[in-house]
Amino acid sequence: MRFRGKEHEHDEGTARIEAFSDGVFALAITLLIIEIGVPVVTSDESLSYELRHLWPSYAAYVLSFVTIGIYWANHNSFFRMFVRTDHYFLMLNVFFLMAVAFIPFPTAVLGEYLVDDPDRKTAVAFYIFGLALPATGWLSMWVYARWDNLIDETLHPDYLRFLTLQYFGSSAVYLVAFVIALWQPYVGLAISAGLTALYLLPPRPRRYIDAAPEELL
Repeated sequence: MRFRGKEHEHDEGTARIEAFSDGVFALAITLLIIEIGVPVVTSDESLSYELRHLWPSYAAYVLSFVTIGIYWANHNSFFRMFVRTDHYFLMLNVFFLMAVAFIPFPTAVLGEYLVDDPDRKTAVAFYIFGLALPATGWLSMWVYARWDNLIDETLHPDYLRFLTLQYFGSSAVYLVAFVIALWQPYVGLAISAGLTALYLLPPRPRRYIDAAPEELL
């Protein structure tokens, strides 16, 4: 039996992937604030009023920033579980990063139309769709990695099953939130925000097959 797979914690095979991914995360987060334009003051309103009027954009910015930040924080740890990569896995990671880079657009749409009653449902549903895309990309990478045996075989099967259920569950929650948003946009948005809040909690420690009993508690 192999021990823990510590030799994979700084696997050069994923170093370039992680470096490129970090760049995409940084770009996506930067674009979030760029999408909030400087308000134009009219003769009827003051600058302070226009700045307060941008509150939907601020709220959307914070939620999206935290979401992308969570993906960034977990991406490095996520890749430490893989002993190797292949072409198809890299392409799935490209899709995931494309989805992350897409988030600033639905964020801007939500900020612009959240208080617009005729288009609120469309804006919220589109925003949730934008959040669901990277979750789907993440799930796709995980499912493929398990199928193609890219994951460190010393990780405990129970831990792997837990992660699989977690990733499938996240995608399912976004799907439910999307459907609900078509009728009750604020409820759908609250569900999505709640899922993001859950991921702010510390992740479950990894379990290894050869771990001592006290390490599994």
